[in-house]
Amino acid sequence: MSSEYVLGIEFGSTRIKAQLIDGSMAVVATGSHTWENQLIDGQWSYRLDDVWAGLQDAYAQVADQVQAATGEPVTTLAGIGISAMMHGYLAFDGNGELLVPFRTWRNTTTAQASEELTRALGFAIPQRWSIAHLYQAVLNGEDHVPNIRFLTTLAGYVHFTLTGEKVVGVGDASGMFPVDSTGWDQDRLAVAQGLLDAHNAGVDLARILPGVRAAGQIAGHLTETGARLLDPTGRLTPGIAFAPPEGDAGTGMVATNAVAPRTGNISAGTSIFAMVVLDHGLAHLHPEIDMVTTPAGDPVAMVHCNNGASEIDAWAQVFSQFASRSGHSLETNAIFEVLFGAALEGDTDGGGLMAYNYLAGEPITGLAQGRPLIVRTPDSRLNLENFMRTLIMSSFATLSLGMKILAEEDVRLDSMFAQGGIFATAGVAQRLLATAMNTPVTVGATAAEGGAWGMAVLAAYASDTKGLGLTEYLAREVFADAEVTTVIPDAADLEGYGRFLAAYERGLAIQRVATEVF
Repeated sequence: MSSEYVLGIEFGSTRIKAQLIDGSMAVVATGSHTWENQLIDGQWSYRLDDVWAGLQDAYAQVADQVQAATGEPVTTLAGIGISAMMHGYLAFDGNGELLVPFRTWRNTTTAQASEELTRALGFAIPQRWSIAHLYQAVLNGEDHVPNIRFLTTLAGYVHFTLTGEKVVGVGDASGMFPVDSTGWDQDRLAVAQGLLDAHNAGVDLARILPGVRAAGQIAGHLTETGARLLDPTGRLTPGIAFAPPEGDAGTGMVATNAVAPRTGNISAGTSIFAMVVLDHGLAHLHPEIDMVTTPAGDPVAMVHCNNGASEIDAWAQVFSQFASRSGHSLETNAIFEVLFGAALEGDTDGGGLMAYNYLAGEPITGLAQGRPLIVRTPDSRLNLENFMRTLIMSSFATLSLGMKILAEEDVRLDSMFAQGGIFATAGVAQRLLATAMNTPVTVGATAAEGGAWGMAVLAAYASDTKGLGLTEYLAREVFADAEVTTVIPDAADLEGYGRFLAAYERGLAIQRVATEVF
């Protein structure tokens, strides 16, 4: 049964999430599996065994919930879609064997490749992109390179394993290598191939890259092997249609209805990034700005920060442990409500406190490594209110610096939507983000659902587009009656945040020293 349901699965940085939606786009079941990246051979990575263990766990939770509610097992679905954190490097040989451990977006080890590719292609190639990882491996003389027969993203890998199709969605593809309206940018592909050949890399770039598919297309069907991988119980049958696999940026845009020109969205999690759908091209090349696309292929300027809300989560755990030791254990949601509520009562500039949430390097501010820091002056006003306000403002500060570049390019926004668990506590992070962006910020009822729900919507769209483009489909079929709240920046908050951000920029010198001595 369950042929009316659609499944979306997203591999986030800290959680693998599965969501089942019905024909009205309402969530009927959710599964979640926590995982963590590891440093393997000096690279941030996830083990592929953990990919499948997490996928099976998340799916099993969904299937169990449906069976408990209906009394019948899940045997088929109307559609499935796979999403994952974008970029990175998954290189396989001709036998399908992984040649080196998965190198994720979080690594900042490809600076030379990024700089050389950006110059040669006349296009900003960030360190996170798959082509930067490949070219750096060539520059490093890594012996696995000539053996590469398939290069893909995490979403592309999972999709291929379940369907046998070596494809990625256009949004995910645009974080591997530049794309144009027809797929891979052929002119830049030729230039990149010339660079590889100059180093005798032994790689045919056009052959190892996956195919590119746009939203609304069927990108494969669940194979017998894939069905057993997804559902080891054997209940799920093969043949289910798949949407093109997408990156978390694309699913975030869908989840916030931000795929039309002059709309934007911000996704906040382990990393934080803003996506702005452009109505005109940028006049200049900016290494700090990724040029990617929506799942339908429209141009998007992406401001990506490697460091998001992880430091807030770490401190929340400290306060949770304190509460537990004091005999007053609180649920996670209650902890965040207390802490975030306190933030609204803090001084608008943080009271002289400063925080840096840099667990990893941050290309926007030129840092190859990160060291989380809390700094204050002797006369600062240290209390819970200022501490939490400073932590939240610091999680948005680097994004503020990147967005300044788009403002200088006269990029205008009619609306900015936000999504991610940090917005689950109503009115707090949303208000401070509106301040940091100096623009109204809208949060919908699906804000905390994020990419898994957005991917499920894309799978529903692929199964039946209703003859509509993606923008029209979302407006009519998904968000027509959506409940949203919008917060407008407050003048006093803006003035205080301006002082905070100026101090934040000056204090980046402390980060640089910290990476050298600590």
